[in-house]
Amino acid sequence: DIEPIGIGEGLLVKVNANLGSSKRVCDINEELEKAKIAVKFGADTIMDLSTGVTEDDVKNIRKQILKEVKVPLGTVPIYQSALRALEKKGAIINFDEDDLFNVVEEQAKEGVDFFTIHVGVTKEIINYLKDHPRTMGVVSRGGTFLAAWILENDLENPFNSNYDYLLEMAKEYDFTLSLGDGMRPGSIFDSTDYAQIQELVEISKLVKRAWSQNVQVMVEGPGHIPANEIERNIKIMKSLCDGAPFYVLGPLVTDIAPGYDHIVSA
Repeated sequence: DIEPIGIGEGLLVKVNANLGSSKRVCDINEELEKAKIAVKFGADTIMDLSTGVTEDDVKNIRKQILKEVKVPLGTVPIYQSALRALEKKGAIINFDEDDLFNVVEEQAKEGVDFFTIHVGVTKEIINYLKDHPRTMGVVSRGGTFLAAWILENDLENPFNSNYDYLLEMAKEYDFTLSLGDGMRPGSIFDSTDYAQIQELVEISKLVKRAWSQNVQVMVEGPGHIPANEIERNIKIMKSLCDGAPFYVLGPLVTDIAPGYDHIVSA
């Protein structure tokens, strides 16, 4: 029942609206109302970033949005994987590869259209950050989950090491990958640093591998960067990723308003 939309070069800019529950506020009617208001005022897609209170809460909110809101829906499946690990295994860090890929498949079967997956977070980058700390560390929630798992298990990011399996799943269920920027800077003092650029280099390779399998991809970024680095970041991304669509997070040009990213971005 959903009209397809095009995203990328030569097409109009598309607007995504984020919503989602948290551990403190979890009301399915409130999330549905947000989604409907967003669509009413022109949002092209909806991103459900729900993280709580329980895994069932997250699943129920998503299913209701899919049922009642007729625009493409995206999610970050590792949020549900983390809740599953917390509830069934005692800690978020106890998820395994099956927990990650099973949730992707479950949500794909429900009809989720695109997934943010932090495929570019690698063991090499995390070990570098361990030896060269940032001002604000890793601020991406999904990036943090994967970084902690990598350090705990001394293994490569499962989404990266099993990327071909993820592409097979994308082809089977016809979903789009939004390659998440788990290493995006959380402070302008970390802007355009080694971790951010190295992740982007890795993502650029993954973009080409996806295209070779006829899987659609977007690239996320850049996060907190000073105003004079915006143009440079966009050009680097477009150059490395051969013009792949850019799913812009921010840019956030000041660090003085945490919790008010929408105002800072505007």
